[in-house]
Amino acid sequence: GGRQRGTSERPGRKNRAGRIELCAGLVEGGTTPSMGLLQVVKQCVRVPVFVMIRPRGGDFLYSDREVEVMKADIRLAKLHGADGLVFGALTEDGRIDTELCTALLAVCRPLPVTFHRAFDMVHDPQVALETLISLGFERVLTSGCDSSALEGLSLIKKLAEQVRAPCMPLGGGITERNLQRILEGSSASEFHCSARSARDSGMKFRNPNVAMGASFSAPEYSIKVADVAKVRTLNAIAKNIL
Repeated sequence: GGRQRGTSERPGRKNRAGRIELCAGLVEGGTTPSMGLLQVVKQCVRVPVFVMIRPRGGDFLYSDREVEVMKADIRLAKLHGADGLVFGALTEDGRIDTELCTALLAVCRPLPVTFHRAFDMVHDPQVALETLISLGFERVLTSGCDSSALEGLSLIKKLAEQVRAPCMPLGGGITERNLQRILEGSSASEFHCSARSARDSGMKFRNPNVAMGASFSAPEYSIKVADVAKVRTLNAIAKNIL
């Protein structure tokens, strides 16, 4: 695994991830990966690879130029073997940007599309969910509009009771320590997590006086990688519950 890969788990698949959400910039919550990364990942895995389409970190209110970039990235991702796409867009008042989502969905066809955790920034999640269903999103990734899926359990349960489709994978702060409680407290059949751990850099010469990013960025000599052992543990927990 690499530090640019997010993973989405589906229980009961021989202790492996059932789907990969491929993205860069995990410190920013995930951004569009390079097409080189997509090509290499497609050569290495057999599970479906869903590609994040998010041109930058920050909010989900996009300019016309950013929309052009998103459409171009969708076309390239399809060209290089993406099995699905992941994006989200909001209006300035915290509603689903139906016009933009409709336009992006048209470019994505016929691939399935997930609306990502931009959903957790909406003004009215129940109305937003109905909107996404009507637009044709296959999945809505959510932490229940809270800091993590554990804190958002009450809303997640309410949303699940509101409507059965689309599928609502849970994401946000899921670990081996809280997965059982999250699955038992919701109706979710899928969960999403990075399942990552830190690996020390192979660099022997190190300059402690220089950082490549802002002050909140990850240290240069610690690399975040997908942890196979964590994936197996999480799926084993889920298998006992679902």
